[in-house]
Amino acid sequence: MSLVAVSFYEEPHAVWTLTAVLLLTVLLAWHRSAGTVAEKGSAIRDSGVLSNGNGYSIGEVESETPMPLGEVNVSKILIHPIKSCRGLSVTESRFTPLGLENDRKWCIMDAETHVLVTAREVPKMVLIESTLEYDSSDPHDGRLLVKVPQESGPVSFSVPIIPTQDILDSWSIIGDCSLFKVYFMDGYIVQPLLPSDPSPNDILTEYMGRRVFFMMKGPTPRECPSTAAFPNLKATAVFQDGFPLLFASEESLQDVAQTVRTAASGDENSFGKIGGLDNDRWKDGNVEIERFRPNIVFKGAGYPWAEDMWRSIVISPKPNTDPTTASADETFTLVSKCTRCLLPNVDTKTAERDAAVPYKVLMKFRAGKDPARMSKPCFGCNGVPSGTGIVRVGDRVFVKEWAGEGGV
Repeated sequence: MSLVAVSFYEEPHAVWTLTAVLLLTVLLAWHRSAGTVAEKGSAIRDSGVLSNGNGYSIGEVESETPMPLGEVNVSKILIHPIKSCRGLSVTESRFTPLGLENDRKWCIMDAETHVLVTAREVPKMVLIESTLEYDSSDPHDGRLLVKVPQESGPVSFSVPIIPTQDILDSWSIIGDCSLFKVYFMDGYIVQPLLPSDPSPNDILTEYMGRRVFFMMKGPTPRECPSTAAFPNLKATAVFQDGFPLLFASEESLQDVAQTVRTAASGDENSFGKIGGLDNDRWKDGNVEIERFRPNIVFKGAGYPWAEDMWRSIVISPKPNTDPTTASADETFTLVSKCTRCLLPNVDTKTAERDAAVPYKVLMKFRAGKDPARMSKPCFGCNGVPSGTGIVRVGDRVFVKEWAGEGGV
């Protein structure tokens, strides 16, 4: 049956000192009574309550036992069929070691340079919409429908989700598709199924204002880069920037949004002046999770940035899952924090690029978190699935292994 896209367990391992227990009791009571999660995050950040040294500190007392979490669930799943274009919110998705099914399977590539084009360079790409229409009776498993805005009205085309081998044999394959001129991979130039069908390449060329190809990832696995924690990482992806999955949490997003509003209120004592910040727009504004383009969003930890400390997690529909015995098909490894570029500054609804939000605000408190790119701010964590399965909104999330000093 095809899926339809619809637009802590942790085992304590140390004995707590009486002082630590008392302090934890006070801290948890404060968590239940001290305002919003975002406000707690700001207070935690200022006081260093959840700083990670040799273990996890509670006030000035360190414990080898990780901080307790609330009931963490998957709250949102996002698939971006075409790289840098508008994503889809789905209730469930298959996944493989390459990531969520059909996530970043397609992209737009410059026809002359063979460099993948992204919304960092062409913000209006976020206005290109796509829908996955699955059909188990179709030999191609259904169609990817793409809607491209034009001055005279939107123009649409469709392509097979899984082309047959005969179709693939008729498409040209490019072996040097380039991402940032650093990573190279192969891809097929997608053509219309019938000569009378609209041409994806012609429609996108007109929209982009230069000659481009609509590409589908080719058969050769694309290796992921290594990370500080995994210098010999063996993982592959398709057209994602780096890794198969990107995880984020609603609590961390709320902390970012609250920090933006605080900065826009003119509180320079906390953040200093942020150049280009539109105070009138952002003093009551909100930052949407879609700007950060994650795949799987969590909710329920009880405080922001908890995901920074998770090395391995289990995602399961079973509420009493023991992560220590969970199968590979339910296990995910967080290999690094995600360092951010200016792409989240692009409004996904209007394609307007903000001069400050969220990048410059994140730089005030989320830079220096990733040892490989200390000058970049972080939001979210890059992940690698250990197997193949289905993830659903509402699934429980359990921490199987906590990261060491500095987090993932």
